[in-house]
Amino acid sequence: MKIHSIKLKNFKAFKDIEMTKLPNFCVIVGANGSGKSTIFNIFAFLRDAMNGTVNTALAKLGGSRGFQEVRSRNSEGPIEIELKFKADSKGELTTYFLQINEANGRAFVAREILKYRRGSKGQPWHFLDFSNGNGTAVTNEVDKVQDVKELKREEQTLKSNDILAIKGLAQFERFPAIVALGNLIENWHISDFHISKARPEQEAGYADHLSREGENLSLVIEYLHNHHKEAFFEILDALKKRVPGISNVESKTTEEGRVLLKFQDGTFEDPFLARYVSDGTIKMLAYLTLLYDPTPHPLLCVEEPENQLYPKLLEELAEEFRTYANRGGQVFVSTHSPDFLNAVKVDEVFWLEKKNGYTTIKRASDDQQIVEYVNNGDQMGYLWNQNLFGEVDPK
Repeated sequence: MKIHSIKLKNFKAFKDIEMTKLPNFCVIVGANGSGKSTIFNIFAFLRDAMNGTVNTALAKLGGSRGFQEVRSRNSEGPIEIELKFKADSKGELTTYFLQINEANGRAFVAREILKYRRGSKGQPWHFLDFSNGNGTAVTNEVDKVQDVKELKREEQTLKSNDILAIKGLAQFERFPAIVALGNLIENWHISDFHISKARPEQEAGYADHLSREGENLSLVIEYLHNHHKEAFFEILDALKKRVPGISNVESKTTEEGRVLLKFQDGTFEDPFLARYVSDGTIKMLAYLTLLYDPTPHPLLCVEEPENQLYPKLLEELAEEFRTYANRGGQVFVSTHSPDFLNAVKVDEVFWLEKKNGYTTIKRASDDQQIVEYVNNGDQMGYLWNQNLFGEVDPK
């Protein structure tokens, strides 16, 4: 999957913004409070709405006030989210539009559309079009349809108007376009890794993907060692190159049924536990576990990866993210680090500016001065430190 653009209206600090020409590896910078985390909240919100309802997803973002807290301050009208994406490199550019409004203190889906245009001319084909819990969805395989008149539409009524139509209909194979979008949303990953949660011993269990906060790191290492040895040894080799002295990592189950991480330092005969390892080692292991996942996520979002990492490691980490993205898993990263930015290309950077309470988004490659500096050998981190990213203070 690749997201080509994001358009938002009345979503938190984003009163009316659009990010276009999104690269495989997208790096977002901005001052504290400018809305970097809000970009990731969009993906988290859609996934939570797929797993529950629009109201439960809004409550996660805005607490008991839900819709009123998520909608931009001093604004009226609905919240709108529009994503343009391709499910694969050969697919058509697809638009997913979601409009959420409120009545009698309860949010509902006012409009939900999934559409794309076949060819360069004509009106887009609507494969899903719902309003307030009622609508139609196309049931035939779109790749075999040559004319819009051939589309077979089926009317549907959802059991509640705060349920996404793509959630309900993605369960049925007769809605192939909707199934594809549902799978993509359910499988993208937002990383909010906490070292303090990854260190303690875990109850024995099963985990094949790293969780959002990373508390199941030892279980995933155990799973990879047992079921995907090639990926496990790729992670270990990468860790050895980046953390001097580490010669092995293993996951062990104690007699009490707890799983712990043990690290081997080539200098010492006995291994030592995760609680004695540096924060940077644990965090690097977690990122490598994400990036070498045998079943990569279609979208990976990581906030401020520079925390607890040695600055010289950031250039290599940025390259790891880019490699992951070029393999097919798009990556969004937010950062404050000039060292990380120095490893990033000009067309991979967007910055956020907050004015009059609302945030706007700028693409670095649209700034001719920045492009000229980079073409003459300057690096993005140095330009960021020199206050050349619009009206954003990097300090």
